[in-house]
Amino acid sequence: SQQKIFKAGDTNQDGQLDFEEFMQYLKDHEKKMKLAFKSLDKNNDGKIEASEVVQSLKILGINISEKQAEKILQSIDADGTMSVDWNEWRDHFMFNPATDIEEIIRYWKHSTVLDIGDSLTVPDEFTEEEKKTGQWWKQLLAGGVAGAVSRTGTAPLDRLKVMMQVHGSKSNKMNIASGFKQMLKEGGVRSLWRGNGVNVVKIAPETAIKFWAYEQYKKILTKDDGNLGTVERFVSGSLAGATAQTSIYPMEVLKTRLAVGKTGQYSGMFDCAKKILKREGLKAFYKGYIPNILGIIPYAGIDLAVYELLKTTWLEHYASSSANPGVFVLLGCGTVSSTCGQLASYPLALVRTRMQAQASVEGAPQLNMVGLFQRIIATEGIQGLYRGIAPNFMKVLPAVSISYVVYEKMKQNLGIA
Repeated sequence: SQQKIFKAGDTNQDGQLDFEEFMQYLKDHEKKMKLAFKSLDKNNDGKIEASEVVQSLKILGINISEKQAEKILQSIDADGTMSVDWNEWRDHFMFNPATDIEEIIRYWKHSTVLDIGDSLTVPDEFTEEEKKTGQWWKQLLAGGVAGAVSRTGTAPLDRLKVMMQVHGSKSNKMNIASGFKQMLKEGGVRSLWRGNGVNVVKIAPETAIKFWAYEQYKKILTKDDGNLGTVERFVSGSLAGATAQTSIYPMEVLKTRLAVGKTGQYSGMFDCAKKILKREGLKAFYKGYIPNILGIIPYAGIDLAVYELLKTTWLEHYASSSANPGVFVLLGCGTVSSTCGQLASYPLALVRTRMQAQASVEGAPQLNMVGLFQRIIATEGIQGLYRGIAPNFMKVLPAVSISYVVYEKMKQNLGIA
């Protein structure tokens, strides 16, 4: 792949290196130039000489002569000293050896690992290499299993969140302790996992559709030069999320209904679907759909923006010798960014859950999104829109940790580097 990246070799036989493509490749990546400069400046004298360029490219498996290296340097060298200092470097362009680039992509990819059960994040991207070698499906599988284990591990908190979203009100002061007590009294320990089955089953179709849709939207939105900017990536990611959510939305409704259901009300997922269909018709399976789709935008947008911000800050201040921030920095950035995203979209998620559950709550008026917002604010104030957010945030850390550990174990078992 290094050979492909660097179209080394003298295409027009004039002793010049054709590296249009190489330049293009470099420009696409956002690694800070400082790191690239440092990695090329082998003897740390603050200047890059031709011999250092030759040496660096040799590491990549690309052999060029001193002559060609001098040509590269000449194009950057402003003051004719035949060596390039940091200022010339910065003024000229972002020049990255491919090893750095590979590392950066690997470490700063929005990782599949972080499944907090509200999977609205931008899907993973796979390199051509990964697609060819079949690494991609192994990664998706590892991510899916990690998601399943992590959702199951945090299911009681998730069910508590749904209960608080639906039943919490001024008169019903449900907190974490009383919520758990209520659930245990009503259905025993097993009831804490009610609705988890659907939540796990929906991982596979959702991931598959999201991944497929993301690829399609990227093709449509790619600029002429084949580059995807952050905005395009965000738009394709959000659209892919929306597409996936639309197709599996009935499963979301089932999960909510099962979670707020009483013991013995439904014997399982299919029974629940049958009963809803019989009593309320197909329409019921898309209740709360609008706030759900609207919630994707602030969630994904803020998540991505915060992630980018944390990443850039880290690269500027702490990346001294390598682009690898280490596991904890990555998990930290991911956790913080998804937490900010959740804070922003939580009221929409709450209204969505209420709408999904409405018909099954006795005597509750069937309100639309705007009506529900107005009613919650009128009766409970702004904090009413944040009911259940405590168990929701308590869930983030264990969910992230579980899914990370399982993901790593799965990767070892499937032989993914």
